[in-house]
Formats: sequence, C-alpha cells, structure tokens
Amino acid sequence: MNSPVHAARPPVEPVAEAPEPAAGPSAPRTDRSTPGVAPSMPRAEPEPDLVQLLTPDGERRERPDYPLAISTDEIAGLYRDLVLVRRFDAEATALQRQGELGLWASLLGQEAAQVGAGHALRAQDVVFPSYREHALAWCRGIDPVRVLGLFRGTTLGGWDPREHNFNLYTLVVGAQAPHAVGYAMGVARDGLVGTGDPDRDTAVLLCFGDGATAQGDVNEAFVWAAAANLPIVFFCQNNQWAISAPVATQSRAPLSRRAAGFGFPGVRVDGNDVLAALAVTGKALDDARAGAGPTLIEAYTYRMNPHTTSDDPTRYRSAAEADAWRRRDPIARVRAHLAQAAGFDEEFFDAVERDAEALAERVRAGCRALPEPEPLSLFDHVYAEETDELREQRAEFGAYYAAFDGALA
Repeated sequence: MNSPVHAARPPVEPVAEAPEPAAGPSAPRTDRSTPGVAPSMPRAEPEPDLVQLLTPDGERRERPDYPLAISTDEIAGLYRDLVLVRRFDAEATALQRQGELGLWASLLGQEAAQVGAGHALRAQDVVFPSYREHALAWCRGIDPVRVLGLFRGTTLGGWDPREHNFNLYTLVVGAQAPHAVGYAMGVARDGLVGTGDPDRDTAVLLCFGDGATAQGDVNEAFVWAAAANLPIVFFCQNNQWAISAPVATQSRAPLSRRAAGFGFPGVRVDGNDVLAALAVTGKALDDARAGAGPTLIEAYTYRMNPHTTSDDPTRYRSAAEADAWRRRDPIARVRAHLAQAAGFDEEFFDAVERDAEALAERVRAGCRALPEPEPLSLFDHVYAEETDELREQRAEFGAYYAAFDGALA
C-alpha cells in the first residue's frame, strides 16, 4: 500500500469577519446562554461572500476563480433533474401523509445544491450521504423507489453502495463523517490520488447539514482529513435550521470559516444556484483528486418544508422568512435563464413536466408494490460471512417469531 499523497497547497488565508443571517421573527430566542457568557446574537446576511453564477432572475455571471464550461443543453439537463427530483420529493411527502411511508425528510429548496454537486462527481468518486440526499441519489442512478424502501420500512438499507459508489443513508446525525474520512484514507493509501489519470484518481464527497457541524464526529473528521491531507470534500448544506434551532444559535461565524481553523480551504456557495454548486464542488473535487487535500463547502440554502413530516415549522419560524427564500427558488432561476438567454419555449418546459408526472406515477405504484421483507432477512447482510454469534441470534429470533406467527414463510 502506498503512503497518503501530500501535495503542496497555499496556506489558508484568514477570512474577514462575516455575520450570520438573522433568525425569523417567530424563531426561538438566541440568548439562552450560560450565565457570564455573551449570547450568540442574530446577524445580518453577508451576501457578497456567496459564490454565485446564476442570479435569482436568471442572469449568468462569470467567476474567474470558479470557471464553468457548460453548454445550453447541459443546463437544460440540470433543469430536468431539478424538476424531476422536486416532483419525486412532493410525491414522497404525499405518500407519507397518506400512510404509505412512516416518515419522509423533504429536500424542497435544496435541489440545486445537490444536483450541482451530483453532476460534479466522476464515476469512481464515492458519496457518503445523510438522510436528505435524494437528488444526489438520483444523480448517481439510484431508483427513487429504492430510496422509499427505507422510509416504508421494507428494507434496512435499499441498495448496494458499491453499485453506484453511493453509501446508504445515515440517520444518526454526523455519524457518516468518520466513515467517509476512513474511506478517503484508504483511497490515498491505495495510490488513487494524484496520478493524473482522470479515470483513476478518486475523491470522497461527505454530505451533512448545518446541525451536524456541532457534532464531535464531524469535527474529528476535519482533524483527520487535515492531518493526513485526505482527498475529501465536506459538503455542508446549511438550510438555516437544525430542526427548530437556527444556525445563528450554533455558530457566530459562517460555517465555511471553520475550515481555516483546521488548515484547509472553506468556501460559501449560493446553494440555490445549481451552476455555482457545480463549479465550486467540481473545483474542490478536482483539488482532492490531485492530492491537494480537503475542502469545506457551505451550500447556503433553505429548507422550505418541515425538517421531516413529523415536524411543525410554524412553531419556530415565520411565514415571511419562507416567503423571502421562495423568491430565490433554485428551479425558477434556471427556467428564467433558459427562457431569456437561450430561447427555450413552453414546449420544452411542458415536456419536462410530463416526464415529472410520469416519474411520480411510477414512484407511487412502485412504493405500494414494495415487497414485505421476510422477518429473518434482517440478519442476511450484517457480515460478509455469518458468525456463530449471529447464527445464534437468528435462531433465537426465529423461535421467538414462530411462537407468535405459528410458522415462518
């Protein structure tokens, strides 16, 4: 096995103080601090530090530090993915409300961050998701019906991670971070970094939310990645709310600034801009594959729906706040660009909508047709080879179940 690659990179420049956005008018108080310790106060949003290539009204911008060579047809493909993923998400929410799913974590509002990042990946790159990365799963070729299996309770995972280089969803907040860093360490030690071969050099993409930045697992992952100069991109979707806690109560500075303390670059990108997400993530992944080490990306976006379908966001955030973010809708800006700058007509947009409806119908039928698992199947894939202890547990559970059911199918 080869030693990890340690390519030279410029020192991390200090980032100027940038305030965090204010919580909504109906948000909880932010002064619940320890006596004698200054409270974390809401801040005004620092727009200038966001990397943005497509404005909310669809105007294309150029950033020499994040160049993006992309054709109009490729942008149209991004638009199609955005629309289809949103329609899948809406159908999944409806299925949960109708009792077909036990729970659903919606990604409404975060489609651009994920689709942009998904299109920046190469086939050999490996993704470690949390539980809201439905668009990334789509970009990696995973059937949406398989995603629903986890939330319907018919599967303990849903897919083979090696098939699409996309690992299983992680429900424990931040727990996937050490796994991703460990995988990146293996990639480096196996000599899959810095070879110059675009089909061989490999990067790891770790996805988590703003709330996970307060977890020890994530910060320990930062330490390991920096110390070993690992080929990993930390992709934080800051959707402003860790369930009911606004990000301003967790951090006095933009989350992207955390990277400087660990010794690697951090960048804040407009998470509602699919082109910016693509360009920034693409550069970070290129750097990682070349042996230049980790990058932290803060995709600054907004969770339009509840945290999950068991949540009531009206208890902690205002309608005015959601309305303000709705005007920055990630799909509307791509549609505006295609219509105004590229001359796409209603026939194209109508065709995409028909595709989205066809996907929704397939997802609904597929969800209801998911087979009920055999009770003992939960032991099938615990280890590559069954251990004596697991065999005993299977037998004990089988006897317990048979006592209630009479017989196993």
